[in-house]
Amino acid sequence: MKKNSGFTLLELIIVLAVISIVMMFAIPSMTTFTQNDRLTTNVNTMIGHLAYARSEAVKRSQQVSLCVSNNSATAAPSCTGGNWEDGWIVYVDADNDNSFTAGEEVLRAMQALDGNNTLTPTGIGNQVIYDYRGFVTSTGSFLLCDDRSGAFGKTITITTTGRVRGERDSTC
Repeated sequence: MKKNSGFTLLELIIVLAVISIVMMFAIPSMTTFTQNDRLTTNVNTMIGHLAYARSEAVKRSQQVSLCVSNNSATAAPSCTGGNWEDGWIVYVDADNDNSFTAGEEVLRAMQALDGNNTLTPTGIGNQVIYDYRGFVTSTGSFLLCDDRSGAFGKTITITTTGRVRGERDSTC
């Protein structure tokens, strides 16, 4: 007599029920994980670009700035104003006029942030300027939030000496 090997219909239904119950708990957690990961990635990118601008200012003994740019991916980016979440550029301000002019070297460019993230400056405006010593002309902070409300945000603080510090669990 030939022995049947396989699953019965009842076994398949039980397995599908167990998988459905597990997924019911896993999907909301995965959404929260993805949102938190996106915030962490964006805050680390901003901190990295600020630290890079500071080190380049000291290394080159020149003024290096970050400014808001909504066309940072183009061949001729500009400091267009607008919102920080639209993107920014890091450039060498060779003529020390505190603005990006044609011919100045663009060191890095960042396109718009992922997701529904917002990057709100406090006390900074549309530009962060590092002098030849790595000091900033104005201190302040950035608050990075997504579409959730509550203590999910992240804060980036810039001190007078140009040091950048990240804080988590800020209220949006």
